[in-house]
Amino acid sequence: MKNQTNEMACSVCGGLFEEHSMSEFNEQLLCDACLEGTTTHCTNCNNRIWNDDNSGDGDIPLCSSCCDDYYVVCDYCDRHVHVDRACSEDGSDTPYCDTCFDDYCSHDSSAINEYSYRPKPLFYGDGNRFFGIELEIDGAGESNANAEQLLDIGNMMQALIYIKRDGSLKCGIEIVTHPLTMEFHQREMPWRALMEKAVQMNYRSHSINTCGLHLHVSRVAFGATEDEQDPRIARVLYIFEKHWEELLKFSRRTESQLNRWAARYGYKDCPAEILNEAKRGYSGRYTCVNLNNRDTVEFRMFRGTLKYNTLIATLQMVNYICDAAIFMSDSEVKALSWTSFVATIDKASYPELITYLKERYLYINETVVSEEEL
Repeated sequence: MKNQTNEMACSVCGGLFEEHSMSEFNEQLLCDACLEGTTTHCTNCNNRIWNDDNSGDGDIPLCSSCCDDYYVVCDYCDRHVHVDRACSEDGSDTPYCDTCFDDYCSHDSSAINEYSYRPKPLFYGDGNRFFGIELEIDGAGESNANAEQLLDIGNMMQALIYIKRDGSLKCGIEIVTHPLTMEFHQREMPWRALMEKAVQMNYRSHSINTCGLHLHVSRVAFGATEDEQDPRIARVLYIFEKHWEELLKFSRRTESQLNRWAARYGYKDCPAEILNEAKRGYSGRYTCVNLNNRDTVEFRMFRGTLKYNTLIATLQMVNYICDAAIFMSDSEVKALSWTSFVATIDKASYPELITYLKERYLYINETVVSEEEL
């Protein structure tokens, strides 16, 4: 009930507080203490929920839908584990957290690391714009023997890649590179041989809906400080929102796939407004451009591929978007049409990108015959 001093009663404790100091949740007004004490945020989607509606546990609170869709319960300790991070023994669907898998399960030393594996990054190439690539491949098994052959190719001259499990894959593995410059990816990284070997083993990526191609770009590429980085990253987000339809076509994903794994933030007139929306973190890491990592900006929109030209074209597109965000102003980016954007791509520097854009009918009405995606 409202009184003459514009105070309202908290729906939980009944105390009277200035209306402007209270928070509305689930159609109820709560004081700060009750909001903090009786609600929490879902670990996965960051939406606020009542403590009594927590479907997770004390360490990992979850709303019911995220718990059902994205989490399993460790068979030993009963802790909730994201499906991407769950471990299992060969031939078994029983889920374990990393700790219990290491402590209680019998497994040999493997070329395949757990999903949570994060080695000390090794940087290759000159400059400050490094790209770490995560390529998911599926269909030929979570095989230690296969992983060893791929590691032999990728690390023949130096340690460039490692391989991880990924719970989102049905029967596959994830190839991860250390941070490499674009030039190093194109000239030194043995992508062509690596992908040809994976195809020979009967792995696929594009043709299996579970697989993604994720690119991490070092944050320092956008500036030395957060104040320098923010307006440039904001322009990256704006480019994705303004040219969403073209980039959706470029990604080879469907709208429903992106809604689940790489959702958009929503178009706004000002780049900074989109960045503010992204920083609120309501969508977690499953966004087209994930800003939840401390050291990198992750581009998650793209479908996996075992076609060399497509992978390099994707790398070049992300690099070109970063160039536009760094070297153009807000007004220039806002005025940029898709046709103008792709028309300025240097054909000599980005031949793979030009070919791919033509294949996808995204380049000034020019098309070429496309090879099959794998």
